Amino acid sequence: MFYYLSELKELFFALNIFRYITFRAGMAAVTTFLLCIIFGPFFIDKLRRMKIHEINKRKDCPDLDQFQNEKEGTPTMGGVFVIGSILISVLLWADLSNRYILLTLVTCFSLALLGFADDYIKLTNPVQRGVKKRTKLVWQIMLGFFVGTYVYFNPDTNSLLHFPFLKNAVINLGLFYIPFTALVVIGSSNAVNLTDGLDGLAIGCVLIVTMTLAIVSYIVGHINFSEYLFLPYINGAGELSIFCAAIVGASLGFLWFNCHPASVFMGDTGSLSLGGTLGVIAVFIKQEFVLAIAGGVFVMEALSVIIQIISVRGYGKKFFKLAPIHHHFQMSGWKESKIIIRFWILTIIFALIALTTLKIR
Repeated sequence: MFYYLSELKELFFALNIFRYITFRAGMAAVTTFLLCIIFGPFFIDKLRRMKIHEINKRKDCPDLDQFQNEKEGTPTMGGVFVIGSILISVLLWADLSNRYILLTLVTCFSLALLGFADDYIKLTNPVQRGVKKRTKLVWQIMLGFFVGTYVYFNPDTNSLLHFPFLKNAVINLGLFYIPFTALVVIGSSNAVNLTDGLDGLAIGCVLIVTMTLAIVSYIVGHINFSEYLFLPYINGAGELSIFCAAIVGASLGFLWFNCHPASVFMGDTGSLSLGGTLGVIAVFIKQEFVLAIAGGVFVMEALSVIIQIISVRGYGKKFFKLAPIHHHFQMSGWKESKIIIRFWILTIIFALIALTTLKIR
């Protein structure tokens, strides 16, 4: 919205500042942070009074109950004010005529609705344990195919898959880019959801990964920077750095309340939406591998669940004490705060490695 004030620069030259992505990105981050900090306490109190709180569902694992029982009664569905603040900030500071912004908004809101339905069903009917897995998967697949189809037929993008560390190393996936996009969206959405098991773990990792994508988005949307670093130039993609900045600000604001011991959890409303949004942004800027590298912790969490399922069903025994992997370390005697901080450190390292792929080619 404020972007259009730059068109009035002839009347007042200072309004030209709203044309700059860096300024609007900074303001988007500040806006979401303040929205979360100011309205967070009221929202959390409302959740508490409405008895929208965490319910321990892992009755099949007595050893973990001692940790999870401490969290029972903590307000959940905090993702509502996280996603709400992001949407408000993006509507205020981004160029709403930008197709990438509009599609990312659709993705973020759609997955937030799915997460909200999942959280609501869990709270009102604990036996059902949320939206049915098949229904959830179909929703994510449809959204992924929608985004993939747009990217494939959009003349400003292509179906090329770019590999890191190698100059001009690409594969043209053709029509297969559409299901590949769906795979990225589904994978990132569920991986962040799986990571959201300890206080501040998922949102802290999201914060770091999103900062990485913000930098890359700005670069690929700048013709000179992208050419210098041998990255594909994507007209209009720089605007996505504003969306990323909004997520960064909201993540910081939510972490204020979600850090250990958490005053609120974001629930599937936040984790499914944030994860899927990161996936869509990575697809739009043609940096899917950068997301996989920077989000190494998310990959670890998802792989640990896959390995555990294969091990149990194929060999009749567990590979990990408990999956996702953060619970494995918890069962091994690690303190929750130690797991969280060490996973944050790992994410910082992965993010730095991802950024080096921009130069080492």
